[in-house]
This record gives sequence, C-alpha cells and structure tokens, in this order.
Amino acid sequence: MWQQRADVVVIGTGVAGLVAALAAHRSAQQRPLRVVVLSKAARGDISTATFYAQGGIAVVLPDTADSVDAHVADTLAAGGGLCDPAAVASIVADGHGAVADLVRSGARFDEATPGQWALTREGGHTRRRIIHAGGDATGAEVQRALNDATITLDIRHEHAALQILTDGGEVRGVHVVSPDGPGVIHAPAVVLATGGLGHLYAATTNPSGSTGDGIALALRAGVAVSDLEFIQFHPTMLFDGSAGGRRPLITEAIRGEGAILVDAHGDSVMQGVHPMADLAPRDVVAAAIDARMRATGAPCVYLDARGVADFARRFPTVTASCHAAGIDPTRQPIPVLPGAHYSCGGVLTDVSGQTSLPGLYAAGEVARTGMHGANRLASNSLLEGLVVGARAGAAAAAHAASTGSGRGGTPALPRQEILDRADLQIAMSRDASVVRDADGLRRLSDTLAEAGSRPVGTRAGFEDAALTLTAQAVAVAAADRTESRGCHHRSDWPETDGAQARSTVVRLVDGHVKVDNSVVAA
Repeated sequence: MWQQRADVVVIGTGVAGLVAALAAHRSAQQRPLRVVVLSKAARGDISTATFYAQGGIAVVLPDTADSVDAHVADTLAAGGGLCDPAAVASIVADGHGAVADLVRSGARFDEATPGQWALTREGGHTRRRIIHAGGDATGAEVQRALNDATITLDIRHEHAALQILTDGGEVRGVHVVSPDGPGVIHAPAVVLATGGLGHLYAATTNPSGSTGDGIALALRAGVAVSDLEFIQFHPTMLFDGSAGGRRPLITEAIRGEGAILVDAHGDSVMQGVHPMADLAPRDVVAAAIDARMRATGAPCVYLDARGVADFARRFPTVTASCHAAGIDPTRQPIPVLPGAHYSCGGVLTDVSGQTSLPGLYAAGEVARTGMHGANRLASNSLLEGLVVGARAGAAAAAHAASTGSGRGGTPALPRQEILDRADLQIAMSRDASVVRDADGLRRLSDTLAEAGSRPVGTRAGFEDAALTLTAQAVAVAAADRTESRGCHHRSDWPETDGAQARSTVVRLVDGHVKVDNSVVAA
C-alpha cells in the first residue's frame, strides 16, 4: 500500500472543492503547506454537478433595489422554518465578495448592458437577483473558470476516498484507491466537497459521481449528518423516455421569463396552488406536478415556453437537450417531471465548514450549514459553494498549520454493507421519492436491511456502499419526521406540525443508523 503526506486534502472538484483548494493554496503562500485535491473522475472529465448547473447564482448586487435582508427573507420563506437565520445572513452577506473573487479567477457573466450583469428571477425569489452565464450554462462557466484557476494545483484524478482516517479524535488522513492500488494520504485536515446523492434514485439531474460519498465518509468517521429527509426534486427534469440515469434539467429560469406548467389537457398545473403560481418554491411545484400526474395517470406534465422571446439564444443548453430528444421548444410544450436534484441536508457543519471532528470540514451540497433548511431556494447552491468553500479551505489550512501532521497507521480495506444498486434505486424511487408514507418507508428499510457486508477496495464498490449507507440514513430520517415540511411530503401526514420545527440529526451507532435526539442542529 502506497503512502504519501499532505497538509490539506480536498475531496471533490466542483465549485466548493476547487474554491476550497484555492483558498488553502493561497494560505500556503504565507506558510509552507501541501494541498492535494482528489477526484474520482478521469482526467478531462468535468461532469460535476457544478458543470450541469443552469440557472445561475443568487447574489445581492450593490447599488440595486435588492438587499441582503430581502434575499435572507426569501431564503427563510423557502426553508420551511428550518433555516438557521444567522447562517443564512452570514452566507448571503458574503455572496457579492465571493462572486467578485470568482470573476478575478476568470469567470464571465452575461451582461444586460456593458459593465452591468443581466439579472433574472427564479422560483421563490421576490427580486431579479440571479446572475447567469451563457444564457443557461452558468455552471459550465463557473467550472471552466475554476478549472483554469487551479490548473497548477496537485489534482489527483481517478482517486476515490474510501475512508477518513482518525486517531485520538482527530483527522489523520484519507484511505484512497487509485490506479496504483490502495494507499494512504496522511494529512491533519480534510475538506469534504463530494457533492450530492442523486443516484439514490433511478432518474436524477445529477452526474454519475453523485453517490452520497461524503455522507458515508462522515458517518463512518463518527460525524453527524442532518436534514437528509429533505431531498429536493427539481420540478422540471426533461421527460425523454429514458429508463434512468442522468436526465437533462430544464432550468426554472424559463418560468422566470414567463413559461407556464400545463397538463396534457392544457390546464394550468399551478393556478390556485400557490400565490406565486409557476414561480412558487420548488417543493410546492414538484408536489403539485406529482399530484397532477397521479390524478391524470400521465407520465409527465408540460412546460409551455412558446411565448418566451428569443428562446434559443437565451436558453441554448435547454434548446440542445430538447432537440436531442426530438422536441422543438419554440413550437412544442416541453415534457417534464420532477427529478432527484439536490440534498438540502448533509454533514453537520458551521458556516465555515467545520464539523464536530477536528480537522474535518465539509462544503457545498454535502454540507448542512443551516442555509437551506427544509427546501433550498433556487440558485443558492452555487452561492453557498463559493462562500463556504473558501471559508472551509482557509480554515483547513489554518488547522493544518497549527496542528502539524503525524503519520498514522496502515488501514485494512474496510468492510461495508452493500445492496445491489439497481435494487436500491428501485426501492428509493418507489418509497422515498416526492411523496412518502409510513408503509413505503418500512418497506424501504426492510429492503435496505438485506444488504450484505463485504470488503470495499474499488471505486464502484465504495460508491455502492456509500449509496447503501446514505439510503439508510435518508430512510431513518424520513420515517422519523411524521409531518410534511419543505421537500419532505408525507401522504399520511399532509400537514405541518409546529412541534417538529427542528432538524433531524442522524449518526452511525454500533453499525446502525439512528436518529440522535440529544443533538439539536442550529
């Protein structure tokens, strides 16, 4: 087994990971630190969740009618009573500075007039505050800029993290599998920036690497996760007849420009459902679509964007996806349905990404900072990744500089529970999708209990184990919340229960995932 040393290891190369790596690297310019970035993907593969983000970045610009208070209020309103107001205010207030840093790294955003960024509006926002790039290719531009900015950093491709190594209650490194076989990178600080968990489900907007890795790594390291029952299903994933895997996203910015959702009869889906109609928060729209599909028996609803001016120029990514499926969005309504999109919960951290384990940080979708609560406000994800990624990278570097790095032992390959991925995705799609109930969640738990234990020493094996453990955590959290709130809809508990206006905290205890009621997340 090969062994190496570093000061900071960042796991993940989306927005949060690369921003964290840059922040740690810049800290290293003041003191000698070695920063290593791990990516499961092959060199040249840039298909991160960041890359696929379409809508934009929600940010309050100076000298506009917008305000930090207004953005905070919209975020809290969408979050179903579970956002941490102080965390939201902290992250939103630093948004413009984080975007300015991104621009200094080379990012370019669409302009309404020379020197003035174009702004759009998305679901849940009361102001036009979404900046975008390439029309609907914001994520691709963010990924390009960060890839260019980090080109000289030590980025290891085809390196999958198998476990976080600890000793004496502190981080000591990462157990890794690479093309050279299993190995260890000894380091006192690790940043989890592994993204989401969309491949718990048969169909998702997420790339193939979104397998809940960071959730599993944190749980096995003894760190709590929170709010995992709140999985956001994007209301408008393209229905193209595919059986599963990643499907194209149809950005809600199209609804911000006037498109409406209709059923197969041409009747509005959102009229009378919510005061903001088609621009209601995502959980409301996804639930309404799911209800209409159940009522009509149709496999999808439709997004009618035929009245959106200059559609192909404004939304080139969506246009290309539609054309690939044989749809002309300027002449035909676009068939859509909800798809697994974003985990509002994650590894429990503060607003600087610090977990309860000294030396372990998390940022981006994998983290639960208190920003999103029960439902993420549109385009707050890139914002949070930029702000908290930079904070986590700087904090990890400071921790490494103050702690020093001692060598740990050589770990054996871990044994972990694994359920066949196809069976897991079928069970999750059936029993823990847009709408859940007690019977389905019990059936899901029974299915997950059939997982068998075996050594994990490959990327595929680790991903299957991560999906299994993450699914168990989601199932436990969803069963514990006997109400409907935010993204979590229970058909057997359709109302919101004020007594449950608290976050659900989950830990791994003696090999079993359990709700920890002794911990109260902020």
